[in-house]
Amino acid sequence: MTEPREGDQPAGGADPLAGLELWFARHGLTYFVPEERAAVREALRPRRALPLVAAVLVVAGAGGVALTLLSDDLGAGPALLLTLGGVAALGYAMTALRARPILAWALSRTFGSLSRLLPMMSRALPLLLLFVTFLFINAEVWQLAASLNAGVLWLTVLLFGACAVAFLLVRLPEEVDRVDDDVDGAFLTRACAGTPFEEPCARLLADPADLADPAGPAADPVAYAEVSGFERWNLILALLVIQAVQVLLLALGVFVFFLLFGALAMTDGVQLAWTGHDQLHSASWLPTVSVELLQVSVFLAAFSGLYLTVSTVVDDTYREQFFGGVLRELERAVGVRAVYRALRAAGPPAGSPTA
Repeated sequence: MTEPREGDQPAGGADPLAGLELWFARHGLTYFVPEERAAVREALRPRRALPLVAAVLVVAGAGGVALTLLSDDLGAGPALLLTLGGVAALGYAMTALRARPILAWALSRTFGSLSRLLPMMSRALPLLLLFVTFLFINAEVWQLAASLNAGVLWLTVLLFGACAVAFLLVRLPEEVDRVDDDVDGAFLTRACAGTPFEEPCARLLADPADLADPAGPAADPVAYAEVSGFERWNLILALLVIQAVQVLLLALGVFVFFLLFGALAMTDGVQLAWTGHDQLHSASWLPTVSVELLQVSVFLAAFSGLYLTVSTVVDDTYREQFFGGVLRELERAVGVRAVYRALRAAGPPAGSPTA
């Protein structure tokens, strides 16, 4: 799904399919390989997953109860439970569910294209800040955010994050399904250009029987264009990580902006009047910033992340900025998968070593 690098081509004399599967691993397409899908399917069986879920619930539940009793914050326990549960789920996904290559590719793709990310942020942030600043200078928002305990504030951030992820999990499959609807020879040729699949694609399109085992079916890659099952989820997860990282960076920018703006413009008297507190609490690690300002900044940054997540999918302007390049790489993934599935269905070409 990125430009090929040296070493992407299969080594001479090696199994051609194995070389193509290595290309999948390097480009965050782990679940495109049948053996990897089998391992993930096994890891999701209840006999393997349920004991881990039970252990995490026991440990996180005990820690949550202890933290609630020590801090006298009723939100601290549920916040710790959800946080540890999320960390455990991420760890299991990275190991047993073979999601590490997907996450690594998505992160490298996001941070490796800062030349495109920074201009996108410069276009998205001003409009976002213009909208959210009206909330920042609103007394009711200060009263709400400043009244939240640390545990409840973190639960609010997790709620915004969960809503954003849920929204993406509903809409991103539509993006994947839209890409594989109109696959033809021209689509496959364009998608496989510059990859190890380029030559097999050209030969298959010229004569589907050319690479096929005489005893097997004809290898027409267009017939394998529809993406489903774990392979579909591979693409959805890659899009989800890319989108989440981009939104997180923008939300971090909003947080820093409001800290600076608040420290400069919001006097102690204004903050006291808007929060209704008798006195402000200073953060020990940042004495020039009040705890109340920190809470408001965190609350609005989390809200901005949710707002931007929805906007990038439903608003055409944001959608082009955030999804333009990613959707072109999605087309490449759909195209190379179709060729790979056609090769596997047809069997190894004559004269090629078998796996």
